[in-house]
Amino acid sequence: MRFLLVLLASIGGALAQTKPNFVIIIADDCTFTDLEIHGGQARTPNLKKLCSEGMTFQRCFQAAPMCSPTRHNLYTGLYPVKSGAWPNHTQAYPEVKSIAHHLQEAGYRTHLSGKRHIGPQKVFPFEYSGNNNPDMAAVTKFFGECAEEKKPFLLVAASNEPHAPWNKGDASAYPAKKIELSPIQVDTPETRKALAAYFAEITYFDTQVGEVLEALKKHGLEDNTLVMILSEQGYQLPFAKWTCYDKGVRSACVVRWPGKVDPASESEAMVEYVDIVPTLLDAAGATAPENLDGRSFLPVLTGEKDSHKDYVYSLQTSKGIHSGPVHYGIRSVRGERYRYVRNLSPDVAFKNIASGTEPFLSWIEEAKKGDELAKELTHDYLHRPAEELYDCVKDPFNRHNLVNDPKLAPVLKELRGRLDVWMESQGDEGQATEELALTRMPGKRKKANKKK
Repeated sequence: MRFLLVLLASIGGALAQTKPNFVIIIADDCTFTDLEIHGGQARTPNLKKLCSEGMTFQRCFQAAPMCSPTRHNLYTGLYPVKSGAWPNHTQAYPEVKSIAHHLQEAGYRTHLSGKRHIGPQKVFPFEYSGNNNPDMAAVTKFFGECAEEKKPFLLVAASNEPHAPWNKGDASAYPAKKIELSPIQVDTPETRKALAAYFAEITYFDTQVGEVLEALKKHGLEDNTLVMILSEQGYQLPFAKWTCYDKGVRSACVVRWPGKVDPASESEAMVEYVDIVPTLLDAAGATAPENLDGRSFLPVLTGEKDSHKDYVYSLQTSKGIHSGPVHYGIRSVRGERYRYVRNLSPDVAFKNIASGTEPFLSWIEEAKKGDELAKELTHDYLHRPAEELYDCVKDPFNRHNLVNDPKLAPVLKELRGRLDVWMESQGDEGQATEELALTRMPGKRKKANKKK
């Protein structure tokens, strides 16, 4: 009998070794085109090396341009309204299951080290370590334990960089005068100073990537581990974070999986954060729950397919954000080329922390002096029309609204319809859903109850 138990335990351990491990490393508020792997100015040698060893996705998107709904979206495989986590500083409905549940049921250990911004804990039963940034001692210990136990695992290393304030890294490595500005930036000393500090913090994040990968290598876990790097939503300067433009909801995504993913490969497939849970479950040989909104893009990773989705969706709920408006809901859908944006309350001025920062205030001063670009950018950031339509190929910064172009009327009609169908499928009632935002934010709800 004892021999049989030992034999079964041995077989179980051998089977466990055949399952791939997973490492997700996620940045915080990092515009994907600022990374050198996408032609940006921020140097990321570790990420660049990883691209040479795996697949770089050129069109990865997330469902919200804010930290908390993005992370709920990533870990649950559900779009924000369906999961209950559509505002910022939010939480999922208690009956929701996350990747931690699904992989634990498949025999995995699951550990999140660093920034959390998710809840409640019963929905996300990870092992936890770190306070806002990965705890490398805990990460290394976790890898060592899993290697010794021959236990498959998921590690999420969640960085807080380059989220503002930008105070890490060496800003002197990015001389302000040499920085190249984009069409959504006014040339002021304040803008250049902010960008130098921001780029330095991206490079600091890259050192965290290197530390995690080195710890993985130290324990001989590289060959059987799928590593995924994500950049999250765009930075907090205007026209990125808190918006549904491409710079707000488009993300870097690099995947290395030795023997499965071709080195130095690229993909134009449209994928979303909501697809990552089913993809990992597929790679683990586990069955994804039927209620998930995403679907596996494993065939893209393994080279069996070169496309995945025709449309991707996103939303922004501004009610309850720091320094935000009373309400300002945004919904968006993007196809292969065009992005349609619907602003639910265009009569309300849009504002947030970005509109009170030194760079933006310097733009306002330049506008007063007659600078045409400054006038245009400050006005358009604070005031939006009810509908917007952009050619994301010709206009990657989404600056030229084509909603009144008669040639694009069929495109506009189709995208309007696609968005309506998606919202209905999610139980998203637009402005009525926006008004419920505070009920999904534990801290805000407590304050509201005290006032009563």
